[in-house]
Amino acid sequence: MKAIQFTEYGGPEVLKLVELERPKPTGRQVLIEIKAIGVNYADTARREGRYVIPTPLPFVPGAEVAGIVCEVGEEVTSVQIGQRVVTLLGSNSATGYAEYTLADERGLTPIPDEIDFYQATALPLQGLSAYHILKTMGRLEKNETVLIHAAAGGVGTIAVQLAKIFGAGKIIATASTSEKLEVAKSYGADLLVNYTKKGWVNEVLAHTDGQGIDVALEMAGGEIFQQTLSCLAPFGRLVIYGVASGQFAKMTPSALMAKNLSVIGFFLPKIIKKRELYQSSLQELLTYVQTGALKLNIGGIYPLEEAANVHRLLQGRKTIGKLILVPNE
Repeated sequence: MKAIQFTEYGGPEVLKLVELERPKPTGRQVLIEIKAIGVNYADTARREGRYVIPTPLPFVPGAEVAGIVCEVGEEVTSVQIGQRVVTLLGSNSATGYAEYTLADERGLTPIPDEIDFYQATALPLQGLSAYHILKTMGRLEKNETVLIHAAAGGVGTIAVQLAKIFGAGKIIATASTSEKLEVAKSYGADLLVNYTKKGWVNEVLAHTDGQGIDVALEMAGGEIFQQTLSCLAPFGRLVIYGVASGQFAKMTPSALMAKNLSVIGFFLPKIIKKRELYQSSLQELLTYVQTGALKLNIGGIYPLEEAANVHRLLQGRKTIGKLILVPNE
């Protein structure tokens, strides 16, 4: 089978198209013929050797896939050959950038007929991240104010909509361009802020009458982290879910004391290990899509062979919405 693999850490150029042996399912494993692959910042961090947990070499990236079950192990009972499924692959066994992959039947979620493979692939990583950052980690309550960075991105556009569904009182979206801010507005953001301009923190505070933000979603790191921290209201929660800038922020813990602030880390694989939490929230997200309450922004669909170029686009911040790779296109 065709796959994208890297044997050393580095830039997009280390991603190589290779031929690998098609795996064989055993036990409770199933073999999925992949129809859509989600591309995420976690994939670029893996490639660069700076992921939250070590990445073994050689490595086939890609944890987010949708496809059709084509073979099953001898102990499989909950899925059938021909079934349309979506899943997140294990942290250190991800082999999503490929034509086929193995997955445990217990981590599979059936795709409703009304939802296509592209939409389904946009949900597991970014949808579940937005859901649990807001609800599980951020503990968002009704009428609270939310600040969402990179609000035109995959997590951002979903987070804007979920914040509305969960009853947020005011949603402040940030992005780097007017075009991206308009995208966030189209998904329901109440107020728009360009975080690349000086004084954006004062603009956020002005939008909250000086009170600050109750829940902030932060994935840039560096100076943006420090500035976002200064936007928080008393008892505010800042949830970190990435370091897209590559710049790690320094923080003085005692600075949190004056306003009873919380800085919370989020790592989706830990959510996935709680299967009951993972399955129920993914089913909830699929229902939101079915009913039209949640709309997914597919930013681009590319052949598997263009994985390196897609990484360049993603890291160059030249994209809006979810980027998807497709084998055999």
